Amino acid sequence: MSPEESIRAARSANERINAFTFLESESDLPQRESGPLAGVPIALKDLIDQKGRTTTCGSAFYRKEAEKSAAVVTRLEGAGGVIIGRTGLHEFAFGFSSENPHFGPVRNPWDPTTSAGGSSGGSGAAVGAGLAPIAVGTDTGGSVRVPAALCGCYGLKVTYGAIPLDGVFPLVGSIDTVGPLADSMANLETAYRVMAADDGPLPAIESIRFGVPQPWYEEAPMADDVRAAFVDAVNSLRELGHQVHPIQIPDVRPDRRIIFALAKEVQDAHRDFREKGLEYGDEVRERLDGVFDVTDEQAAEGQSWQGMIRDRFTDAFATVDFLLTPTVPAMRKVIGEDLIGGTHYRTVLSWFTAIVNHALLPAIALPLSGTGAPPVSIQVMGPRGGDLPLLCLGRKLEDQGLVGFTPASSE
Repeated sequence: MSPEESIRAARSANERINAFTFLESESDLPQRESGPLAGVPIALKDLIDQKGRTTTCGSAFYRKEAEKSAAVVTRLEGAGGVIIGRTGLHEFAFGFSSENPHFGPVRNPWDPTTSAGGSSGGSGAAVGAGLAPIAVGTDTGGSVRVPAALCGCYGLKVTYGAIPLDGVFPLVGSIDTVGPLADSMANLETAYRVMAADDGPLPAIESIRFGVPQPWYEEAPMADDVRAAFVDAVNSLRELGHQVHPIQIPDVRPDRRIIFALAKEVQDAHRDFREKGLEYGDEVRERLDGVFDVTDEQAAEGQSWQGMIRDRFTDAFATVDFLLTPTVPAMRKVIGEDLIGGTHYRTVLSWFTAIVNHALLPAIALPLSGTGAPPVSIQVMGPRGGDLPLLCLGRKLEDQGLVGFTPASSE
């Protein structure tokens, strides 16, 4: 699909799924005919600066007329990519639903009554609907992987620091990442290589030792369909010759110290706005109120917890190659409803993703073939710096038919 065709398709679909906050004009697109992304349409999350365009962060008041592009945009365009539009998100990227009170909710292309996930919901919806083969999101607690999972596409949370953050509005700069979502492993890998300026060779992947982390996995608020698909995936991996075993990782589970650890940086990003009395939506305002209540002692406790989490993962990767979980414990979040199976949706959707950011690790969301509409997603985590091994694994599993992408529009 050409960029012009992508824009026309996106304009037609936007009334239904609200994936984009801004679409380019077909007549004004640059012609880029060389490079690894020559002429490839790319959807860009609307908190990443793009020269000549307005960054809104999905907010009521933030309007930055970008005088220069973020480094990641410069790299994508330098490789021939064509930005077709800016995608909707959870307000200031501080949430997991993309039910935005200012721009309207981003809707899941598989079922518009349900959430596309967040915070990069528009990027997930754009790829999941087949409107763009590649989209760019940010991930501070799962904001690439959650929408990739709910919208049925691939998503890569990169090792912290692998892709530059300049020109990206911060949530928690010490753990923020930028990453690609895509409709194939080939596109995901190409986007990553361009965005990270990483031309290293893919490693050989043969028999792999996977660990399923306990009690993190067993304690999850898991839907039956996700658990059943995950068990089937584990059995398939074993049939393919890989080892998959439970691994005990003490103290690795979500708790309130996640908020303690990020509080001071979120405060720094929003203090001026709050002091001016600027307008936030109800959910983000309430979350910010809680963040600003975190004490110095609690923040220090959060930092200590982060150090412990990183040590636990270092120990785990001394005995396994990758860690394996579902990406999200449940695949449906109804728009306007706060609970999934009796548990708050943020707890459910971030259960397997948020800790990974605090550990600074890479992780990939992979849609399992033939497991639903959208398909159930598995998350594979690697050691720090292990982005290319994860991509190699994803390509291998795609070639073997265990994972794969089907656009929602074809169902």
